[in-house]
Amino acid sequence: MLLCCGESLIDMLPRDTGAGEAAFAPYAGGAVLNTAIAAARLGQETAMLTGLSRDLFGRILDDHLMANDVDTSLCLRSDRTTTLAFVTLKDGQATYAFYDENTAGRMVSHADLPATLDGITALFFGGISLAVEPCAETYAALCLREAARLPVMIDPNIRPSFITDAPRYRARLSRMLTVADIIKLSDEDLAWLTHDTPEDEAVADLLTAGAKLVLITKGADGVTAHFAGGQMTQPVIPATVVDTVGAGDTFNAGVLTGLAEAGYLRKAALAAPLPQDILKAVLDLGVRAAAVTVARAGANPPLRAEI
Repeated sequence: MLLCCGESLIDMLPRDTGAGEAAFAPYAGGAVLNTAIAAARLGQETAMLTGLSRDLFGRILDDHLMANDVDTSLCLRSDRTTTLAFVTLKDGQATYAFYDENTAGRMVSHADLPATLDGITALFFGGISLAVEPCAETYAALCLREAARLPVMIDPNIRPSFITDAPRYRARLSRMLTVADIIKLSDEDLAWLTHDTPEDEAVADLLTAGAKLVLITKGADGVTAHFAGGQMTQPVIPATVVDTVGAGDTFNAGVLTGLAEAGYLRKAALAAPLPQDILKAVLDLGVRAAAVTVARAGANPPLRAEI
């Protein structure tokens, strides 16, 4: 079972009322929750570790996870409030304003971590949960604790405006990336993280540090997969873009699901370069799933039958 570790929040998406007034509507979201939902819809057995509020927004998140067959037994429930992200769209591209102080998701601590992860076969970390404390240090500790035993994928999904202590964030992320098997970064993430170091040089450093597969997404220009000894570029699937909310998260889910179905989401299997046909199929599933998501409003990943 894949365990997605990190934020679940409410995306307040822009809508118009029947009277023509501008409004915001609440939708379950968060990069890590979106990845969990997308993986489950693609047929991957999935669980989530996150802080969930008992408030009305927390119930929306809880119901959404359970309705999509995501295991919530490791979710941490409290009476703190739910993180809210108000979304602004321009030409389909989303920007966010987060309201996250003292929330159920943010205040996850080391003491909340399960002592064991029975039945878990792979871990995914990412999103704003890696940028704010105490949850960021908590997820980093879990990653470092389990990385020798379980395959780890990380997508930091960097939001520079949300980062208040960049050196501390970079140091934490560096510790996690050093033990990750699969790293996904947008080209913008890579530029921010490496101070605009050229892609090939920056990726070579990640591979030298221990990553087995580094995926650099480039919007309409597709995704380039880097691995020991080579690289492969996968074009995007043409789609009419409604918005990009959840597209990268859906891609992550496709990659994880594809690897699991091919028998390669294991430490031993990832230790050697992936066969080219397997890697192409994995990337294809990721971009096809993402193409469906961008053609729909909000983070609404496809079922497997829709791809």
